[in-house]
Amino acid sequence: MRMTVIGCGHLGATHAASMAEIGHEVVSVDIDESKIAILRSGRSWFHEPELDEMLARHVASGRLRFTTDFAEAGEFGEMHFLGVATPSMRGRDDYDLSQVFSAVRSLAPYLRRPCVIVGKSTVPVGTTEAAQALVRELAPAGDGVDVAWNPEFLREGHAVRDTLRPDRIVVGVTSTRVEERIREAYRPITDAGVPMLVTDPATCELVKGAANTFLSMKISFINAMSDVCEAAGADVTQLADALGLDPRIGRAFLDAGIGYGGGCLPKDTRAFAARARELGVDHAVDLLTAVDRINVSRRERVVEMTRKACGGDITGRRIGVWGAAFKVGTDDVRDSPALDVAARFHALGATVMIYDPMAVENARAIHPELGYADDALTAAAEADVLVTMTAWPEFRAIDPNAVAEVVNRRVMIDARNAVEVPDWHDADWTLHRLGC
Repeated sequence: MRMTVIGCGHLGATHAASMAEIGHEVVSVDIDESKIAILRSGRSWFHEPELDEMLARHVASGRLRFTTDFAEAGEFGEMHFLGVATPSMRGRDDYDLSQVFSAVRSLAPYLRRPCVIVGKSTVPVGTTEAAQALVRELAPAGDGVDVAWNPEFLREGHAVRDTLRPDRIVVGVTSTRVEERIREAYRPITDAGVPMLVTDPATCELVKGAANTFLSMKISFINAMSDVCEAAGADVTQLADALGLDPRIGRAFLDAGIGYGGGCLPKDTRAFAARARELGVDHAVDLLTAVDRINVSRRERVVEMTRKACGGDITGRRIGVWGAAFKVGTDDVRDSPALDVAARFHALGATVMIYDPMAVENARAIHPELGYADDALTAAAEADVLVTMTAWPEFRAIDPNAVAEVVNRRVMIDARNAVEVPDWHDADWTLHRLGC
C-alpha cells in the first residue's frame, strides 16, 4: 500500500519505518526541515532502540522517503496516518489539538481521490468526528475521504517492537469499507497473531487515555502503599511481590518510587480527567485527581528525605544525582521526576551534579544551571548525599566500595529501589529507600 505518515516525532518516525518494514511504500511528512534532513540520512533525531537500523535499511531501499511537501504526500498516499503531537494546552489539562487540525488542513486540499486518514495521536472523544467534518469541507474528494482512529500504544525504549509486535491493534471506524482498508494495511502484523479490535470512534478514542490512566493509577496505588509501609515498618517491595502473584493484579507497574513522568502518563491522566469533567462524570475526576496528586507528592517526598539526611538543610550541600531520564531506556526528560527533583535541590541552595547514560544533553538543554558529569563516579565525587532517581542497570552493577572512595558521606537516597541493598549495607552505606 502507498501510505503517508504526518509527523516525524517519536510516534511518526517509528510508525513510518515500521510500515516500510512490513512492505508498504511510505512518505513521511514534517514541517521541521532539520528533522527531515536527519531522517533522510537514515537515522533518527532521538534515541530509540532498533529504529536507526530500520530507517537506514528502508531509506536506502527507497521504500521510505521524508519530505516537507504536503502536496507530494496528498498525491502519493492511499492511506494517511496522523502521528503529530497532542501536548497539554498551556495553563490547562486539556489536549492541545492544534497540530492535529493543522495537519488535516495542510493535507486535505491535496486529497483528490478516495483515501483514508487514520489518526494515531492520543485525543479526546469527538476528535474523529471533528476531523471528518473538516476533511469534508476542505478535500476535493469530499465524501471519498474517510477518517478513522487507531491509537498508538508505544513505550519509549520499546517503540519498534510495540509497533511491529503490539499486544493489540484498536481501530475506530464508521464503515466496513474503512475497516477493510485498515485490515489490509496491518495484515502482515495481524497474520502473525496480533488481535485487532474494531470499535466505534468514541470507544477507540477513549482506549488510549483509559489505558494510560489505569497504569498511572497502579503506580500511584503502590506509592500510596509505600507510605503505609514506611509508617508500619513494612517493606513495599515485598508487598508488591506478593500482590503481583495474584493474576488479577500482576506485578507490572507496582514498583514504588519517585513516580511516573514522561510525555504520556502525566498528560493523559490529566487530560482524561479534564474530559470527564466536561462530560459531568465527577467520580472519575475525583479518582484521577487523587492519582495525579499522589504522583506529584513523591517528588517532594524525595526532597524531604534528602533534606533530613543532611540534618534538615541542604543549603551548601553537594548532591550527586544518578538519573535524569524519566525512565530507563530513553533519553527523554519530558516531565522527568528525576530532573524536577534535581532542580528543586538546586533551588534550595544545593550544588547538584547529574549523571545519566543517555539523557545528559537533553537535561542540560532544559536545566543548564545544574551540573553534569560524564560518568557515575564523577557525579558522586565529594557528594554529601547520593540520590538514585532513574534505575539504569549500571547503577545496580556499580561497586559501592568504589563509590565510597569518592564521596564525602556514605549516604544514599534510593528513590527507585534501584540498587542491591545488601551490597551497600556491607560497604557501610546509610541507605534510605521509599517504602522501607
